[in-house]
Amino acid sequence: MRGAIAIGALLLVAGATDVSLAADPRYPDWPCIQAKVPEISLAAVWAGPPLDDIRDKWKDDAKVSALVAKLAARRTSLDDAQKLITEFLAGPAADKATTGKLLFAGLFDSLNVQRSSVMNGLERITRKQREAADKIRSDVAALHTLQGASPPDQTKVDELSNQMIWQTRIFEDRQRVVKFVCEVPTAIDQRLFALGRMIQQEIE
Repeated sequence: MRGAIAIGALLLVAGATDVSLAADPRYPDWPCIQAKVPEISLAAVWAGPPLDDIRDKWKDDAKVSALVAKLAARRTSLDDAQKLITEFLAGPAADKATTGKLLFAGLFDSLNVQRSSVMNGLERITRKQREAADKIRSDVAALHTLQGASPPDQTKVDELSNQMIWQTRIFEDRQRVVKFVCEVPTAIDQRLFALGRMIQQEIE
């Protein structure tokens, strides 16, 4: 039973190590199958009028800032977002274009920050997993040493085995979380593109 725990722990760590070796060498802490793109490209999500003249001005408009926060939140469905955008941009064409640009500039900045936060969190988890993997390997070696003693100290063997069970469980749980969270940056990209299209349609 103790041998099975050690073998299982090593297999788990080896599998995680294989994943990290397959990552982009430019980003050694990036754990996802998806390629790491540090920032969203404006050209990839916005085909509307240039934003150069208003990029930071959205922060000075309280109404725009409030709507940006609401639209950036994933709990706001895209259907609800469409209604909010349509209502907000109802007005003369000239005002609509300026306000639409402010709104998208705010979304672009806010969702890029949100996305960076998620990506930084993923890389922090990767570093923790690397440390955990090293600890598991060390404990497996220590367990083999304890088991090889004559006679083995069964109390210490049991204590270390139980510790390894918890370590591998935490390791597995983090791996599952990473797999789920790896989808989030792409979801943010897709949301920003969809919101951009809605705003463009309103101001055109």
